[in-house]
Amino acid sequence: MSPLPEADAATRAYFIGWLERFSGYVRDVDYAAARPLFHPDVLAFGTHRDVIAGLPAWQATQWDNVWPKTSDFRFDTGAARVLVSADNTMATVVAPWSSTGYHADGSRFDRPGRASMIFHKDNGVWLCTHSHMSLNRGVPQQSFANRPVKAK
Repeated sequence: MSPLPEADAATRAYFIGWLERFSGYVRDVDYAAARPLFHPDVLAFGTHRDVIAGLPAWQATQWDNVWPKTSDFRFDTGAARVLVSADNTMATVVAPWSSTGYHADGSRFDRPGRASMIFHKDNGVWLCTHSHMSLNRGVPQQSFANRPVKAK
């Protein structure tokens, strides 16, 4: 069997940069800056919903329930895996992430998880067409911070 189709160095660097940009937008609770990274009809699922179709629905049901209620979101880019199709038009990124959650009393807890994202390159631009972000087993599902949204 042939090995997984790992990305070349330049493509990997692009997606590591993408992960860093996106995680910065999550930390800043900046929906407006994050939206252009995704296809408008993105299919997503995560902690709070099963399959969600479209960026507005994803923002309303997942981002609103997570980004303002947590802090310190970061991908472990050293552990990220980037796979690319032979024709360089589709990519899959798999990466663990970490964040801080907050109990109802305000005390903090570690909130690790993992993500898989699929990208499609159209007219030279990579857009995320599918995202699955979920918490690791045993991590509390709810966090109670109330940080302001920078830009809807």
